[in-house]
Amino acid sequence: MSNQLKEKKLYKSRHDRKICGVCGGLAEYFGIDSTVVRLIAVVLLFTPIPTFIIYLIFAIVMPYNDNGTIVIDE
Repeated sequence: MSNQLKEKKLYKSRHDRKICGVCGGLAEYFGIDSTVVRLIAVVLLFTPIPTFIIYLIFAIVMPYNDNGTIVIDE
């Protein structure tokens, strides 16, 4: 038996995206529905937290998963 450590990385989603794929990528990383992440992001827009700036930074810094696989937590 081979014990392989699953390395979990944060990527922007290519298949579950509305704008840049940031919320879809975060949803895949945390294993939750992307609609929940999007709703949280919209609610945070109305708080003093600079949500839009954080989203822009993620959109620029987060890479796409270029190996062509879809990351799904089991």
